[in-house]
Amino acid sequence: MSIPAGFLVERFGEKTAMIAAFLVGTAGSLSFALHPGYRVAVFSLFVMGSGMATLQTAINPLLRVSGGEAHFAFNSAFAQLVFGSASFLSPYMDSYLVLNLGNEHAGSDWLLKVLARLTPPALPWASVCWIFCIFTLAMIAVLFFSRFLRVELTVDEQAGSLKTYSGLFGKPMVWAFFLCVFVYVRSEKGTADWMSKFLAQYHGYDPHTAGAAAVSWFWGLLTAGCFIGMWLLKMFDSRYVLIGTCPGALLCLTAALFGPANVSIIALPAVGLFALAMWPILVSLALNSVSEQHGSFGGILSTGIMGGAVCR
Repeated sequence: MSIPAGFLVERFGEKTAMIAAFLVGTAGSLSFALHPGYRVAVFSLFVMGSGMATLQTAINPLLRVSGGEAHFAFNSAFAQLVFGSASFLSPYMDSYLVLNLGNEHAGSDWLLKVLARLTPPALPWASVCWIFCIFTLAMIAVLFFSRFLRVELTVDEQAGSLKTYSGLFGKPMVWAFFLCVFVYVRSEKGTADWMSKFLAQYHGYDPHTAGAAAVSWFWGLLTAGCFIGMWLLKMFDSRYVLIGTCPGALLCLTAALFGPANVSIIALPAVGLFALAMWPILVSLALNSVSEQHGSFGGILSTGIMGGAVCR
């Protein structure tokens, strides 16, 4: 959806596209919350992912205009911090809901009471969908009553034409960087998504406590690593930083897969620390490899995020 989202934003504007994206996300989450089942889950996740792709496409130009182009890099880093912080906290929210829904000692918590009525007892984690709906509806209200600055897309931010994309797909370098992004996201999401299952299946850790904590620390270390990466990039060429971090991530993953339980539970989250600057370095190296049509190329790179689906 990343490339089509670019056309939608240019046609209808950022505000309309973002409201529509949150509405789509609400519909996807609500469909699973009301009818929890495998087929509905597949549809729900696709719809929610489409909305998130549209949001990602619309937000970057807004961030540049609202914060000023001179502060765009800092604001982007701060946005990454917010993203990482939410990723760090979300497993704890999941653990809280799973452990306390239906718990008679948590009867004084009105939120748990409401969610317990709405969520099947066998699927307590599905209560997260209701939380998601609440936040997306709140964001729709905020966006509806907000005034947006007029955004004039730069040449680098424009979606481009079908002819432009056809020309880019004819370049081997474009395919090479697309595959790099595809494989990176597959590795990152695969580690984060299967970490809890791995620790439970091979080492007997509870996925809702120790497993959730490991996932949380993975995202926390990934966020902290972004700041370390910014410091390293000030001192060294981005290619050398990438060359140095890849072996570290590989060593941690190897230790986690083949080491004992006490090593595995530390090494798996540590992969996030070494994945610190891979994404921004890959994107910057990719965009610097072409002299024009950066907006269209950026859409192709964003499409490489579909690698996260393959890890499942």
